[in-house]
Amino acid sequence: MSSLQKKGPATYLLPQEGGMRVPGLVIATEQLLREIDIERPLEQVRNVAYLPGIVGYSIAMPDIHWGYGFPIGGVAAMDEETGIISPGGVGYDINCGVRLAIVPIRYKELTEKQKKDVLKSIFQMVPSGVGKGSKAKKELSDRDFRSLIEKGARWSIEQGYGFETDLEHMESRGVIEGGDIDAVSEHARERGRQQLGSIGSGNHFVEVGEVQQVYLPDIASAWGVEAGMTYVLIHSGSRGFGHQICQDTLNVFIKEGFAKGLPDPQLVAAPIRSSHGRAYFSAMAAAANFAFNNRQQILHGVRQAFSRELKIDPESIRLIYDVCHNIAKFETHEVDGVKKRLCVHRKGATRAFGPGAAELSPLFKKTGQPVLVPGDMARASHLMVGLGNPDTWCSSCHGAGRARSRVQSTKVWQGRDPIAYMHDQGVIVMADSVRTIVEEMPDAYKNVDEVVEAVQEAGLANMVARLRPHLVVKG
Repeated sequence: MSSLQKKGPATYLLPQEGGMRVPGLVIATEQLLREIDIERPLEQVRNVAYLPGIVGYSIAMPDIHWGYGFPIGGVAAMDEETGIISPGGVGYDINCGVRLAIVPIRYKELTEKQKKDVLKSIFQMVPSGVGKGSKAKKELSDRDFRSLIEKGARWSIEQGYGFETDLEHMESRGVIEGGDIDAVSEHARERGRQQLGSIGSGNHFVEVGEVQQVYLPDIASAWGVEAGMTYVLIHSGSRGFGHQICQDTLNVFIKEGFAKGLPDPQLVAAPIRSSHGRAYFSAMAAAANFAFNNRQQILHGVRQAFSRELKIDPESIRLIYDVCHNIAKFETHEVDGVKKRLCVHRKGATRAFGPGAAELSPLFKKTGQPVLVPGDMARASHLMVGLGNPDTWCSSCHGAGRARSRVQSTKVWQGRDPIAYMHDQGVIVMADSVRTIVEEMPDAYKNVDEVVEAVQEAGLANMVARLRPHLVVKG
């Protein structure tokens, strides 16, 4: 922390030194810097700054913690012509992301029985846990893979999982162009064949709760978000399909010697323009489109649960937005006064385009892009609106960020009843195993309110609404 220099509100500079090609940029308040173990992630910020073709800064968001190669909460943009693409800058769970939907009923109108029935129904309809896949048991054929990778989330909608209007409420309309099933190993395909529509394990979840407070009424109203309404937050990614793609690529890159000269072999990367770089992007985009379909089918299961238990029309449960937070995307940004195409790596970070951004659909072009920031399962999650900050390549945080590891959390909660504790906090939680709940207890995470305050203070995004969880299915 002593090496950080205050640059602006909730913004610190990590000076360029040694082989760093650019300085580091850390988004955090003084309070957060005092509370978190920052030195190890800062070393990763320095290491990322060594990568060829990096422009601007090696960036850390306020939810930063240690990750594979890149820190989680890390952002780096690479020049398309001279830069690299790094699997460690995307992460194993390619296009892990979040989507928010609003249910047309006030949460306080639900009876205790209805709440429990809805939660049980979601738990039944949306598989969760390690290796768990679709309860429909329908295996994806190679033809299915090829089609869903080409079409993105539209493929699931064509299969009856959702509505055409959903597409306008997804980052990039639910598809990353350039995905290619031929760039994906048979092993990855096998791991993904039965996993669409499933949460997975770890910190993935389906959360139901109440829109507790609205900060920007005009924007909330434009999006159809009101205080007191019931919301659904879904967090999942590309499951075993994306995980295997990442591992397959790492194996090839390491074998080819692409880690040579880097301060950390976990940063192993290939030139964007090389055949290896293009192959990884094609496979990564394939996983990203799988993930869009996965979250689309999870939302379908949630809609069906509300329809079954409360007779709510599934089409009236409106998707507000779906964002990626483990992705590398080609975007045009201004570098030293010149517009350039960059490969922006966001690992544990969310795109946060502001009003007028060309990629956004008409509604969000007027307001700015929704930014979804899940917290822990007891305190809060947040809905924000992007401001398009150029210093961070229009990026924001992706969540609260871990404060302690899963192992540490398990030790802290050993011998205690986590389900009873959560009930005392006003939250009913269901999971495939108690172990998952113990690993994901609220005190394993930073306070999300402090994290989003840093984001707002730094001018990355503004708070629109605070969301209070009450019913949670954990992976």
